[in-house]
Amino acid sequence: MKTKNIIWIIALILVIVLIATLGYGYYKKATMEVKNPVATMEIENMGTIKIELYPEIAPQTVANFVTLANRGFYDGLTFHRIVKDFMVQGGDKEGTGQGSATTADLKDDGDETKYSIKGEFISNGVENNKLKFDEGVLGMARSDYTSYSPSLTEESYNSGSSQFFIMTKANTSLNGYYTAFGKVIEGLDVVHKIEEVEVKAPDNTEESGNTEVSTPVNPPKITSIKVDTYGVDYGLPDILEPFDYMSWMYKQYGIDPSALGQ
Repeated sequence: MKTKNIIWIIALILVIVLIATLGYGYYKKATMEVKNPVATMEIENMGTIKIELYPEIAPQTVANFVTLANRGFYDGLTFHRIVKDFMVQGGDKEGTGQGSATTADLKDDGDETKYSIKGEFISNGVENNKLKFDEGVLGMARSDYTSYSPSLTEESYNSGSSQFFIMTKANTSLNGYYTAFGKVIEGLDVVHKIEEVEVKAPDNTEESGNTEVSTPVNPPKITSIKVDTYGVDYGLPDILEPFDYMSWMYKQYGIDPSALGQ
């Protein structure tokens, strides 16, 4: 009888210990603070900018930025577009505003195929991204094809790849129409230094029709961008096939690109 009681007592103790262990595990998980990733951006001869990223509101955009940054994609690129009292833009490996990343920039088994990602903002169906484009907010650049046709809204919204911009002044017209996914937490003065760089109209103004005076005479260089994820693996973004504007344009006019050697 005594032996049976001892067995029951031991079993009861084991159950209590198990419950306590599980309970502590759930409590620890529930109360453990998960830090947002922080990007450290070094700008040649200007200083350091630190940006907190927000994966809870823009997971695909953050995953894309983190992957490109930590694979060295941005190292050595420039801020190719600067508009005072608006924003500074970089992340184009061509330095012209027309470049984007390829799958080889995202992963070892990728190739030179360009890609885009889903725009994570209210107008594109992502309701929880309510971050406003205030001073210091980091946004994902994208194309706007709607000037050619209002039907190209979806193609415009989902055209982001590698280019980003940092706001130097609040602009409400972007809210809900571009992906905001981070904010400067240190080095806002460096952002404003970039903003003060001398700019000019692009060299190909007559050909492109772009007369915006926003091309830096001496583009500020991004020495490096590295993101501390605090041990969290954000994985690869879900990539999309980018919109081929030229093929679309040929189609509108009934032109066969192969006949032009395209």
